[in-house]
Amino acid sequence: MAKTPAVLLDPATFDGPSTDDPGAPEAQVTIKGRNVEVPDHFATRIHTKLAKIEKISPAITRFDVVLLHEKNPRLAKASQRIEITLKGKPGVARAEAAEDTFYAALESAVAKLERQMRKARTRRKISHSGHRRPQSVAEATAELASEAAPADVMDEYADGHDDQLPGQIVRRKEHDGTPMSVDDALEKMELVGHDFYLFRDAESGRATVVYRRHAFDYGLITLSDEA
Repeated sequence: MAKTPAVLLDPATFDGPSTDDPGAPEAQVTIKGRNVEVPDHFATRIHTKLAKIEKISPAITRFDVVLLHEKNPRLAKASQRIEITLKGKPGVARAEAAEDTFYAALESAVAKLERQMRKARTRRKISHSGHRRPQSVAEATAELASEAAPADVMDEYADGHDDQLPGQIVRRKEHDGTPMSVDDALEKMELVGHDFYLFRDAESGRATVVYRRHAFDYGLITLSDEA
């Protein structure tokens, strides 16, 4: 019988922060382990790391942390996975990392979240007095083809299964259609760490995609009413 890795409450839920942890964030923290046990000392380490993220954005109200041990021996170098999701104003941010130890995975996931939060904060400071004319789908297709993400970049929407035939739709996702401004969409894109964000433009009422171009530039794709 396989032994549950001890590095890291099955059913594994730890709700915090605990009152005796001076380094814990003020936001609510939930830590869950899948196929792993999460000892108090590692939960304390997680709290300390999350408190640093909270300093970047005090508006965070909740952290959800999931630790997952991958049993596949072929994935030994990335067998310990940590997913961190934060919620608050203005939205949701998420990061995950897989390493050979949970300690390394925690460092990587926290570093990704910190970069996302700092980029989002920088975005709020940038003035957007004049946006370029939104591009149609046809106009932007060629550009997107040349700016495609590298093959080794992990798709956060992927389900982790490799037994599907190529070209199959393996997941469908409904997206919030609440109208918002372009600036709000850009900020949410930075928070979730994606290279694009689908939203309904509050000004035009059209379905629109904002996407990352080179350096600090962005592009807009909007659907046309023309047949």
